[in-house]
Order: sequence, then structure tokens, then C-alpha cells
Amino acid sequence: MGSINSRGSGKLYLDFRYRNQRCREQTKLKDTPANRKKLQKLLDKIEAEILLGCFDYAKTFPNSPRLKKIKYAEEVLKNSDASFPIFKDFAELWFTEMQVQWRKSYIATIRNILFNRLIPFFGEMPINEISKSQLLNFRVQLTQLKKNGGGLFSPNHINRHMKVMRSILQEAADRYDFITPYKGIKPLKGPKHHIKPLSTNEIALILENVREDFKEYFTVRIFTGMRTAEIDGLKWKFVDFEQRVILIRETLVSGREEYTKNDFSQREIQMSDVVLRAMMSMKKRTGHLKYVFCDKSGKPLDHNWVTKSVWYPLLRRLGIERRVPYQMRHTAATLWLASGESPEWIANQMGHANTEMLFRTYSRYVPNLTRKDGSAADGFFSKILKPSR
Repeated sequence: MGSINSRGSGKLYLDFRYRNQRCREQTKLKDTPANRKKLQKLLDKIEAEILLGCFDYAKTFPNSPRLKKIKYAEEVLKNSDASFPIFKDFAELWFTEMQVQWRKSYIATIRNILFNRLIPFFGEMPINEISKSQLLNFRVQLTQLKKNGGGLFSPNHINRHMKVMRSILQEAADRYDFITPYKGIKPLKGPKHHIKPLSTNEIALILENVREDFKEYFTVRIFTGMRTAEIDGLKWKFVDFEQRVILIRETLVSGREEYTKNDFSQREIQMSDVVLRAMMSMKKRTGHLKYVFCDKSGKPLDHNWVTKSVWYPLLRRLGIERRVPYQMRHTAATLWLASGESPEWIANQMGHANTEMLFRTYSRYVPNLTRKDGSAADGFFSKILKPSR
């Protein structure tokens, strides 16, 4: 289904599909309700004619720069099996249909993979003629590419490209009734990432020496296991002091407010005494603003800046092994396990669907567990830090 959109110039354009191609036709009309209504009538007429097979592109858009491409596509369809589109056309259709269920950050990731890697390589191939050998050749070429930082693509990054390709081919195979060539292609094996949670001594050392304006921030991250995007997007309206819970309802990704990673990530984190004190301290500083952790103007903290300017320098100064900030989430999980909390309760606090990931990731930290209400962790956390003066 087509749409009417506006460019940066403020002029409207039509966006629709014809002959398995995405067509954008610019107009000179300004973005007003009256002009949108006018263009909607034209769009309805175009789509009706396309459906009936009587749409004349050249007559409707005689000055369109796309006419040569449209005529070429029509010739290709006349001389080939019209039931099978080329990869580029089907991939664009797939992307349009699928993105309505994705987060904005994921859309950006897939768009980059699709338009910068897959379409340049497979674009003009009929989708049913793509072979397994071509897929493997594409993967080999990915192993030779370098990222902006200069390093080669990691196995996980390459696997991400191949996963998108597999999804597109499988959808095309289902629709056009052919056998997908993506058979027997296994993901590349990458190095296993080991968790490196902070020890109790390291936690105490960090919180005793971190600059005062970040003490609460790191305290909350270490003792709640919140993901980076979750703590970045935490608003005061989601902090319930009466019930002593932090409601995880939104995230902040690349400066955009988004839904959480998945439905299971929508949860209520119980505030231990340590976290409650930190949040009450923050309330005095930023309670009049929108976000809990923000700068003086109310703008959310830039986690990249925090990592490079606060976190890594602090670890280096204290002689603590370098870790990415995400290890604070792993630290929370291991602290809960060490304190004897129930795996089900911990999985819920972490935003996991079940305990499978908990046992798979933290198996060596699992003792005999008996409690399930968070109170054991509360007392354990308090022992790590010296009482507030």
C-alpha cells in the first residue's frame, strides 16, 4: 500500500510499488492537509489501475526520471518468467513489510545490511536463481571487509548478514514455491564471550572512589542489572518509592525512546535498601526533571561518553581489570545468586523469559538456592558498602 510523505524541502511525494519496484515521485505541492487529500485521490487511482493492470506510468508521470528504469523492468518481465522478481525488488518489499514489527534501532541495522551489502551483491539476480555457492562466495567476501574502525568483520557480524539473507530467501521460497538455496549453511563460530562480573571488593572500591555525581548511577547499575538502554531511558514516572520498584517500560536507543528489548523485558525491579538510598539521593538532584540520570539541562546521559570519560578511567586508576559497562549487569546477577535468591525471581528481575539463560550463563555462580523474595540480596548488598555517614 502506497503512502504520501514529505521531504526536508517541505514538498510532498508519492511512495508506491509498481512492477516489483519501489517508486517515489516528487511533486511541487507543499505539505498541507488540502494537498495531502488531493494526492491521496491520485494515489488511490494509481493503485486501482495497477490492480486492474491498466496503469500507464509514462502518462501519469511523463517527466519522471524513473521512466527508463520502468521501461527496462517491463522489458525484463516480458522476456523472463514474471513470477520471479529480482532480489532487489523482493528484498525491498520484504523490508517494507517486516519493519512495522521492529524497533527503530533494529530497522536501522537491517537497512544497513540490506542496502549496503546484500542488494549491491545480489540485487539484479532473479531470486529463485541464487545458488548456495553464491551465498558462500558472498560470505567469503564479508570476511575480507573492514569496519570503520579498521578491523575485519567479526564472525557474529557476518552471521547477522547471513541471517537476514536466509530470512529473505525463505520468505521468497514460501511465496513463489521454490526451494531455498540456504540449506546446510552453518553459522561461523566466533570466540565465546566470558562474563567478568565485579568482585565484592572491586564494587566497594569503585563506589568509594567514583566521582560523586556518578556514584548513584553506578550503584543502580551494579545492584539492579538494568541494561544500558533501560537506565538511559529511565524516567521518574517509572520509579515507585511507595512500592519500592523501578518499572522498566521504555528504553533510549541512539537518542530515541523505544519499546523494551522484548515483552519479557517489561518488568518491575525491586529496590534493595542500597538502590533505594541511591534513588532517593537522585530524587533530590533530578526529581524536577524528566529523566533520572541526566545532565543539568535534563538531557539523558550519553552512555558512550560515560564509558570513555568516567568508567574506563576509573577502572584504570584503581588498577581494576578493564571491563565493558555491561558487566555491571552480569555483576547484579551473580550477586543475587551468591546471596541465595531464587533463580525464578532473579530471571524476572533480569527480564529473562525463564531461568534457562540464567543457568547457561551463570552456572558456576549458582549455589544451593532457597529464598525467592529479594530480602536475602538486600542484606547481602548492604554488607558490601559501608553505612552512609
